[in-house]
Amino acid sequence: MKYLLLLLLISPLSQANDLPIKGFGSFYNVPKHEPISASTSFRIAFDVADGAKEGAQNNSINSLARFINMHVAHGVKPENIQLALVVHGSASVDVLANSEYKKRFNIDNKNRYLIEQLLVNNTQVFVCGQSATHFKVTPEQLISGVKMSLSAMTAHAQLQQQGYTLNPF
Repeated sequence: MKYLLLLLLISPLSQANDLPIKGFGSFYNVPKHEPISASTSFRIAFDVADGAKEGAQNNSINSLARFINMHVAHGVKPENIQLALVVHGSASVDVLANSEYKKRFNIDNKNRYLIEQLLVNNTQVFVCGQSATHFKVTPEQLISGVKMSLSAMTAHAQLQQQGYTLNPF
């Protein structure tokens, strides 16, 4: 019985049907965490530079889904969570539309459904134009809703001016 209780306390809550991001963003219940006010509002930018292995999900992008699901499950209103994803470096190919990804790698883009769900859950997604150009990614090749920024540095500077903080990891 003691082990069952322990398992329940540390098991992922991501099975809940009322979470905004489906199939991504697993997290653990933390029974004695500092309280989060129901009026809490987040505006956070996440930076992702390392690409996933071909055909694999980018776990750094999944962090945004975890952030959303975890906080909604703990009482933060979905509309109070505004995230931004700034993608650069080798991760630039992770935001390719599935048809373009398949042309390059002969496999589906495992990030597309995740990114599509993030986009409908108050998340802006930017790809660095400098990295995209280096990796031969054009705006027309991106998942619908992903925006091309002049650079990742530009996107972060503009997001900071809009009140976004940078997630430190």
